[in-house]
Amino acid sequence: MSQITKPDNRCYPEKVDNEWLSQVLAYSGHNGVVRSFTKKNIGTGQVGQNVRFELDYASGNGPSSLVGKFASDDPVSRQTGIAVNDYLKEVLYYQQIEPTVDIRTPKIYFSAINLDQADEFVLMMEDLTPGVQGDQLAGCNADQAALAITELAGLAGPRWCDPTLKDIEWLAPTMPADNPRALWDMVCPGFLERYGDKLKPEHARLVTDLGEKFHLYNGNTPDKFTLVHIDYRLDNMMFGGPYPITVVDWSPSIGTGGADAAYFMGTGMDAAPRAACEVDVLKQYHQRLKSYGVDNYTFDECWNDYRLSSFAGLVMAVIASMIVNQTERGDEMFMTMLRRSADMALHLDGLDLLK
Repeated sequence: MSQITKPDNRCYPEKVDNEWLSQVLAYSGHNGVVRSFTKKNIGTGQVGQNVRFELDYASGNGPSSLVGKFASDDPVSRQTGIAVNDYLKEVLYYQQIEPTVDIRTPKIYFSAINLDQADEFVLMMEDLTPGVQGDQLAGCNADQAALAITELAGLAGPRWCDPTLKDIEWLAPTMPADNPRALWDMVCPGFLERYGDKLKPEHARLVTDLGEKFHLYNGNTPDKFTLVHIDYRLDNMMFGGPYPITVVDWSPSIGTGGADAAYFMGTGMDAAPRAACEVDVLKQYHQRLKSYGVDNYTFDECWNDYRLSSFAGLVMAVIASMIVNQTERGDEMFMTMLRRSADMALHLDGLDLLK
């Protein structure tokens, strides 16, 4: 039997060739020899670029296509991916964390990263076609919300209050613990100057009022903690195809059990449909948490964490819109996320919980 060669780190899509793709396939247990391929950019990523490689084989067999993820080719977004550890966290999530949790992600055929230059990375993943990417602008219905939030318990449950998570240095939050307001104070004035005329007055006031209490919102890790995705929203999910739902674009950290759920509901649904289903959806999430042995977390605690995290989409919209390349779709997406999240925070009186 011939020795399998580990592929090198082809961190730019233009460096991908037939031989390297064949090595990736061999490394993942396939015997296909690639004769030719086509490539096409897909998705709506802000700090990464996803490329679909359609494969034609000279011999053997393997998947008809693969999706490669690389750093953004926009310099601003690329630098942001480095600064907030997005590239590092995603690769290391798949290498170190994914085998220990129970949430559906694409199969990884090969991953590599230069730890000294984190934008030099590659992820070669399962192509989830004919699955359909969630649409952040259109939002989702109650059935999709229930599917996404129930799936989320497979991330939070298996590592619930696992003390070893705190030993993983790269899981630490990006914002400095000694001054959690630093990044917010840096970007918020520019955000209000750029987007202020697009905001409802009550939403603009909420942005300002949250800033005064931001150290309470983004403080220390809670006593009851778990893994959080950080950007758990529709654009980072595929519905249908090989699986009912698949979650992509990982930049995990440590947080509360209700954080990702609040972020999803607050960015993916308008006020009326969200309010109509959120209690039932969160009860389904809490019930599945219990199936992983999480017996020290009541539904009232879960609901409280959910309310406390009702600002999560607003916070992401304010910060991310100012540190990635500005695009027309990006502006529309961030404004939609902020509007929905602000409506949620106001409806749930989230600001009153920051004491």
